Amino acid sequence: MAQIQASVEINAPLDKVWNVASDLDSEPRFWKGTKEVRNVSKDGNTVTREVTIAFKDSKCMQTVTIQPKEKIHIQFTKGIIDGTKTISLASQGEKTKLEAVWDIKLTGMMGMFTGMVKKHIQSGTEQALQSIKEEAER
Repeated sequence: MAQIQASVEINAPLDKVWNVASDLDSEPRFWKGTKEVRNVSKDGNTVTREVTIAFKDSKCMQTVTIQPKEKIHIQFTKGIIDGTKTISLASQGEKTKLEAVWDIKLTGMMGMFTGMVKKHIQSGTEQALQSIKEEAER
C-alpha cells in the first residue's frame, strides 16, 4: 500500500473551508486526477458514486462517508484503485487545517506501478489542497 499525506493551513474559518471541500460534485475542479463524478445513490451521509480518473480514463466505484465539518472518507470499492482517501478538517481559531491522507494500491497487474503513481497522486493532492485553500480564502 502507498501512503500519501499532505496538509495546508487555510486563512478561513472551518465553515467556509467545509463548504468548498465537501462539495463532492465540484471535485474535478480541484482534484485534477478526477475527471468526472457520477453519483449513483445517497443514503444519509453516505454517497455511492462512479468516478472517472485521469489514469487511462479508468472508472472506479467509491463509497463516500461524510462526517459534517470533520471528515470525508472515501473508500474505493471497485476499479484500478483499492484503498481509501480521507480528507479531514480541524479548526485553528480563525484558520483551518485541511489534510488529505491516502492509503491505496493499484489492483491486479497494475499493482507494480503503485510506486510510480504515488508521486503523481502526491503532487495532485498538494495541488488540490492549494486550490481549495485559494477558493476558501476568497
